[in-house]
Amino acid sequence: MFGVISLAAGALFVVCHGLSNVILKLQVPVANGNGSYPFSVDVPRNTRFLFSNKAVTPAKAIAKSVVYLLKVGSSAQEHFEKLVNLLEQYYHPSNGGRWTYSLERFLLYLVITFQKRLQYEQQDIDNNRQAELYLGRSERMSFVNVVLKLIDRASRFHLALETMTATHQLKTAVTSVAFAGRSLFLTSLSTSAKSDDLAGADVFIDLLSISLSNALLGMDANDPPKTLATMQLIGSIFSNMATLEDNTEECSFMPSICFSEWLDEFLCRLFSLLLHLEPSSVLNEGLHSSATSGTFLVEDGPYYFCMLEILLGRLSKSLYNQALKKISKFVRTNILPGAIAEVGLLCCACVHSNPEEAVVSLIEPILSSVISSLKGTPVTGFGGSGISDPSVSAKAKPTISPALETAIDYQLKILSVAISYGGPALLRYRDQFKEAIISAFESPSWKVNGAGDHVLRSLLGSLVLYYPIDQYKCILHHPDAAGLEEWISTKDYVNDEPLIGPKWHVPSKEEVHFANELLNLHFQSALDDLLRVCQTKMHSDPGIEKEHLKVTLLRVDSSLQGVLSCLPDFRPSRNGMVEDQGHISFLIAGSTGSSVGSTELREKAAEIIHTACKYLIEEKSDDSILLILIIRIMDALGNYGNLEYDEWSHHRQAWKLESAAIIEPPINFIVSSHSKGKRRPRWALTDKAYMHSTWRSSQSSYHLYRTSGNISPSDHAILLMDDLLNLSLHRYETVRGLAGKALLKMIKRWPSMISKCVLTLTENIRNPNSPEYAVLGSCAVLATQTVLKHLTMDPKAFSSFLLGILSSSHHESLKAQKAINELFVKYNIHFAGVSRSIFKTLDNHSDGPDFTNLVSQIGSMSFDSTGLHWRYNLMANRVLLLLAMASRNDPHFSPSILSETAGHFLKNLKSQLPQTRILAISALNTLLKESPYKLSAEEKAKESPKSSLEGALSQIFQEEGFFNETLNSLSHVHIISDTESASSRGNHGNSSFQSLADKSISRFYFDFSASWPRTPSWISLLGSDTFYSSFARIFKRLTQECGMSVLLALKSTLEEFANAKERSKQCVAAEAFAGVLHSDVNGLLGAWDSWMMVQLQNIILAPTVESIPEWAACIRYAVTGKGKYGTKVPLLRQKILDCLVTPLPHMVTTTVVAKRYAFLSAALIEVSPQKMPVTEIQLHNKLLKELLANMSHSSAQVREAIGVTLSVLCSNIRLYRSFAHNYSHEGLDSDVVNQVKGESWVQFLTEQALELVMNIQKTSQSDNLEIPTDSIPENGLSNGNSQDDIKWMETLFHFIISSLKSGRSSYLLDVIVGLLYPVISLQETSNKDLSTLAKAAFELLKWRIFWEPHLQKAVSVILSSANDFNWRTRSATLTYLRTFMYRYAIPA
Repeated sequence: MFGVISLAAGALFVVCHGLSNVILKLQVPVANGNGSYPFSVDVPRNTRFLFSNKAVTPAKAIAKSVVYLLKVGSSAQEHFEKLVNLLEQYYHPSNGGRWTYSLERFLLYLVITFQKRLQYEQQDIDNNRQAELYLGRSERMSFVNVVLKLIDRASRFHLALETMTATHQLKTAVTSVAFAGRSLFLTSLSTSAKSDDLAGADVFIDLLSISLSNALLGMDANDPPKTLATMQLIGSIFSNMATLEDNTEECSFMPSICFSEWLDEFLCRLFSLLLHLEPSSVLNEGLHSSATSGTFLVEDGPYYFCMLEILLGRLSKSLYNQALKKISKFVRTNILPGAIAEVGLLCCACVHSNPEEAVVSLIEPILSSVISSLKGTPVTGFGGSGISDPSVSAKAKPTISPALETAIDYQLKILSVAISYGGPALLRYRDQFKEAIISAFESPSWKVNGAGDHVLRSLLGSLVLYYPIDQYKCILHHPDAAGLEEWISTKDYVNDEPLIGPKWHVPSKEEVHFANELLNLHFQSALDDLLRVCQTKMHSDPGIEKEHLKVTLLRVDSSLQGVLSCLPDFRPSRNGMVEDQGHISFLIAGSTGSSVGSTELREKAAEIIHTACKYLIEEKSDDSILLILIIRIMDALGNYGNLEYDEWSHHRQAWKLESAAIIEPPINFIVSSHSKGKRRPRWALTDKAYMHSTWRSSQSSYHLYRTSGNISPSDHAILLMDDLLNLSLHRYETVRGLAGKALLKMIKRWPSMISKCVLTLTENIRNPNSPEYAVLGSCAVLATQTVLKHLTMDPKAFSSFLLGILSSSHHESLKAQKAINELFVKYNIHFAGVSRSIFKTLDNHSDGPDFTNLVSQIGSMSFDSTGLHWRYNLMANRVLLLLAMASRNDPHFSPSILSETAGHFLKNLKSQLPQTRILAISALNTLLKESPYKLSAEEKAKESPKSSLEGALSQIFQEEGFFNETLNSLSHVHIISDTESASSRGNHGNSSFQSLADKSISRFYFDFSASWPRTPSWISLLGSDTFYSSFARIFKRLTQECGMSVLLALKSTLEEFANAKERSKQCVAAEAFAGVLHSDVNGLLGAWDSWMMVQLQNIILAPTVESIPEWAACIRYAVTGKGKYGTKVPLLRQKILDCLVTPLPHMVTTTVVAKRYAFLSAALIEVSPQKMPVTEIQLHNKLLKELLANMSHSSAQVREAIGVTLSVLCSNIRLYRSFAHNYSHEGLDSDVVNQVKGESWVQFLTEQALELVMNIQKTSQSDNLEIPTDSIPENGLSNGNSQDDIKWMETLFHFIISSLKSGRSSYLLDVIVGLLYPVISLQETSNKDLSTLAKAAFELLKWRIFWEPHLQKAVSVILSSANDFNWRTRSATLTYLRTFMYRYAIPA
């Protein structure tokens, strides 16, 4: 198996150095380094929301690349084998880590992809296509050579199977053999067919035989995983074998096993396991007690029952009788309350395999024992006999002993499981069954009553339902070996072949007659008893009345649960007339069994249950057991087919689990047998067909009523819905929950009833006198998707829902307020717009407000002055925005409503409520879309029609002091702490005053209109900014909507806030200034010349330090490219760049110098190098000279800023150069062209660095570092001044670090390679700051992959450094060499 695992390591070398990429992407640690990626991989929250939350690795793409690179004569196989050697160690169980998941996925996709390729190639060869493009036999065998190690490591399996103490080894080995069972059988068959290789077949058979024999030791009650693995193995092996018999040649596959002895040993182990089982949870003896005992055999997977079915179904007659005898004896002599389901399933498998014999040996003894045990016990007369014990009316309630109660309960429950597939074989004991069930219901023990309930429902299902029989018996034998079963595919059948379908249980007349008898006894009779109790109040003792009601309701429920949808459904009405079921067309054909009872019986039940529900609500409203019982009955009566759907849904998941090890792929190279689809055992396909039939029966009439508008539910269904609606508002949470679920299923089937429910429930929320539990129940139902989807089409329910929520602030209960808030949040999340027809309907609807009035009414609730609670004010604003957005494109929608809404949110920018301000920002960014004053690329001053919103907006922002109040209010949103360490760019939702619910309301759910910044942010110099791009966007769009009037109104306030001492005010000023600068409106150039340029110069020269990140973000936003790809140049970009490049006055602080470079780097990041105009190229050339001349600056802060700016600048130039440009046509000066083409800066950096390294190393060798007093030349590069050398080198290291962290090093690889030696040689110097920077650059270099031709030069530098005279350099080189060789260890 571990040889198979090593296969996962073998998969990719896409290009020459793909090995390095694979190791990096699979997160495998390199040498003794850290496997964690040193670069930030964070993405914006909104972007993360668009993708799956599951961890994503490139394993699938890597595996696919490997498999499809393999071809005849390719070197990919060599790289594949090399990668195996490198990664195999990380597949060992003891060497786990963060790489484990990605390597596991790698293995999975590698094998799957290789299998698919072989399948496609085989199909294409069969179709006479180009076979020369496909893998030959040698290439295939080379690829799967590691898989073939499985044969060589069979001894490991033998050891694991025999070593019971090594639990994890045994489980792994047993599970592996289970999954490879079919392959091992077929391989042995294929090998044995070759006369020269008989020994090879024995290897596989020996492995299977040893696995089957020794795995029995793994059946241990104290080790669930090992036990379940053993069950899976047995099921897998016997699914392949046709029949288990000792004395036939068909079983020559395993001559070493005597199946008679093996069966005895298996049953002994199984009985011992059952005797020592303990439930994993406390048994529920109340209302929901079930036949499942809660042990791992039934809770942790379907392997136990599936294994028993396969085993007992494949046994020969003699072996079956041998097993049946032992099982019968075990069941009769043991009472195991902790293993009820397990023993019951064992009996069920026996009955399913051979009902006639199993019923006599198993069912009859249990049935007789139950009847005998119940004789002589007190009877209540509630079970249908009408005869009660006189002691029942006594004051003291009669009881039976706990031991007897436990024994009867156990026997009845295993009986209920055992008879599930009894069918006609049960008819001979019909009188005993009736007696046992009646006696169980008449017992004074509620536990015994519940067990009788299970027997009744199971017996009814066994009699009337359709289900497969002889499912696990082998019918098709393998053509090459009669001892093997031939697995089949549903896609292989053709019209001229007989279809070997499953054999079904179709109820006989006697079975249907017996089922009707049971319904008369326990359904009709129970309904009559129920009506009599509720109408006559025949019991004076409330306790006795409760017991009578419990048992009676339980009998009704058992009957309905047993017959499922075999009891005909209600007759729906079409246009007010009752429709005959026979005249209703069907959409999906399906039936769960033979029809019993009648529609009249179901209608009678609905009427009586309605009467009983009314009685219980009035008289027994505190009795949750009775209410839950009646809810279950109403659910079964009203939701026709739902019980089958639940069965299908549960079994579908179980089938997926048990099917994994029983699939034979379509392309079978072992025995050269191919098919059109996956092959499976016949029993598995039969099981799948059974589940599909169950699903069809559940859907046969469900969608019909949802798709037909003129078909309405019957009056009886409406009665049940009304009762469930009342119960969904009950004071008990359990009752509310169950009733709400049943109600939702009914209204989902009958959408026409949703409106009535919504109106009732919203009235409960709106009513100030509604109790807390009524509000909670109403919110629970309204918050479902069924209701929320219907609101978009029902005008009356829509307006009632919105006004009901917004008018519910009067509830004082915290639970009620939380429920209302969660309801609104869910509505907000699932809001999908409003149907266009709803506007017309609302305008003409006499019972409710028209759409304009609805918007006006909601708008009046959204002002701060209404006195409404702030949360409801926020909700009202949110609803107003949703309605405006949903209706803005509707032709019937009044434009005045949209302009009033936009003006309303503009006023809300200065609201006293923080959440309302944030919502207003979201709203304005969504509503302001027309932008008539925005200049296009083609027309710079053309007049555009005014926006429909301009009039209303202009009137508001031209009010005196509007922008002052607005900016002041927005500044309060910027919560700036002293300890902030991470960027919160664009995420004002992080503000401490916002809860999760507030965020979901105040922020637009899909706020992806502008992804900014477009480029990564890595510059630590800029620190943590609180610049919110959404704030900047509203000022930009407001300017584009209303033109220069916005700038005139904003100017004075902007200047005031830009010069404020508070950082929060400067933050909002930066946002407003960025939006205006990026607006590109007509007249913006004049405003730049008149005051904007001066304002930006003042910002640059301002001595403040705290707000540098915000102003840098402002500049970055202002120069960000426009258009879909961000390549269109904004109107003011060149003006802003020219302003930044302008030299500073001589007498400025180093802080201002560093600020200017930070602003420059922020601006240059957003430039699109491939499309830079002439002016930007000239600016880059000018700035490059300045930066190179100042690399020895005295300030460390300035040096870092220069290094970062230099990395951005150089990478921009390189990227521009990488595109084909006609320099003569672009108007570049010859000097600029030479600078771009010649790249003298590269030679300058590398040569100067190598020269200064030697100076620094010489200085470091001296204990006393003397600082020369010589004057510093203009270029700051004096070889005699060691301090200047160190400063220059620090700037260079900042350049390297910035290039690597930003990802821009891909265009600077030759420069990075040329600077390898300085980085390696300066790891340890007398200057700690320099060494720290060198080590930081060194760690990042470990992750950098060099491509040709730079790799050869890198190797040369490393070899030279390994022979350096300085031992520290040699040591650092060896450290780097470990990582380097690991990444580039490729075959020659």
